[in-house]
Amino acid sequence: MDQFAVDVPGMAKSIPLSPRYRVLLAGLFSQLLCIGVARFSYTPLLPVMQQQTWLSDAQGGWLAALNYAGYMLGALVAASINNIRLKDTLYRITLLLAVFSTAGMALAESFWLWAVMRLVSGFSSSGAMLLASGLILHWLISHRQRGELGIHFAGVGLGMLVAALAVELMLQFALEWQAQWWGFAIFGLALLVPAWRWLPRPEKPVGGSASANGQQTPPPPRTFMRLMLAAYFCAGYGYVISATFIVAIVEREPLLAGAGNWTFALVGLAAAPAVMLWDLIARRIGYLGALIAAMLLQVVGIVLPALTSSLAGILFSAVLYGSTFLGCVSLVLTMAGKLYPQSPARMMGRLTLAYGVAQIIAPALTGVLAETTGHYGIGLWLAGGFVALGALLLIWLRQVDHTAQRLDAQAMW
Repeated sequence: MDQFAVDVPGMAKSIPLSPRYRVLLAGLFSQLLCIGVARFSYTPLLPVMQQQTWLSDAQGGWLAALNYAGYMLGALVAASINNIRLKDTLYRITLLLAVFSTAGMALAESFWLWAVMRLVSGFSSSGAMLLASGLILHWLISHRQRGELGIHFAGVGLGMLVAALAVELMLQFALEWQAQWWGFAIFGLALLVPAWRWLPRPEKPVGGSASANGQQTPPPPRTFMRLMLAAYFCAGYGYVISATFIVAIVEREPLLAGAGNWTFALVGLAAAPAVMLWDLIARRIGYLGALIAAMLLQVVGIVLPALTSSLAGILFSAVLYGSTFLGCVSLVLTMAGKLYPQSPARMMGRLTLAYGVAQIIAPALTGVLAETTGHYGIGLWLAGGFVALGALLLIWLRQVDHTAQRLDAQAMW
């Protein structure tokens, strides 16, 4: 296999890197940029901005909601494009938008500017989550490589870890919120280079969703889609609360002040290997079985901060949440690929819509509840309740639908 050389400063020789890992690392760097910098830097910076500006809980929630509205818009655009070269062009545009929206947060102390930048940031994050995933899979399959995206999705957890550690480091130098956003923008520029250069442009366009023999893949039964969409809506509601407010929740506890960014870093550290872990679990108990287990564990992780303010309890919550939320996403995307092997974006678009609507509603509602009550307890219990309901819907689905049973059988084959 041909080797690429990656130069490392300070080393006499370069490290050989196979084309497969070069492409997968391009995806990882896109996740670090579009998710870690453009999206998740907001979570550890939220309490900093609230301390140094007039940003309230409700306004912070609305900004998070706009970010997810942008992601949903980007996901729908990505799902509507069939031309692989057009997808590649849009992917590269989202990389630029990630840097632009991050730098834009530092330009002025204006809610409307921040609102636009969070919307653009959300749109850019769809490039790493959906466009890059499809482009990488296309390259792997066309080069007869295993269609595995574990390294790519590990970038989500690493992005969370890097964002938290970066804010903690910049706080040690007493940098104000604007300087921290500028720091993230500069870091984003560095990440853009490998994310852009290491993913080759597609050699030729690939047409729609037809299979090789011209037949369309039949859609799943209505029962499957209705219950799966409802369950994924519930998963989206639960995911977004901790992803958005975990640092602010921890920092408001007098005994835990200063531990917020470290907690968020632990979430990212737990999330990084989650995709591969849940793939192994799915081989034992099936895709839906693994998804149900992940969601039930996530319920515990979400509600623990409402039950205890001890450092041990908060850190355990972070590990449970971090090790499950990304597993849920990866399992669902894998199932979409199994159901629509020629064009997984067809099902992913509908699922992303359900997931995205929840992520718009949840942070805005939670921010209003927190401002009204003075704490995030009600929002956490509501999020945990939604995820528990989603797990129950999947248990029902697993019992009554043959498509679900077939998917589990494929996973355990």
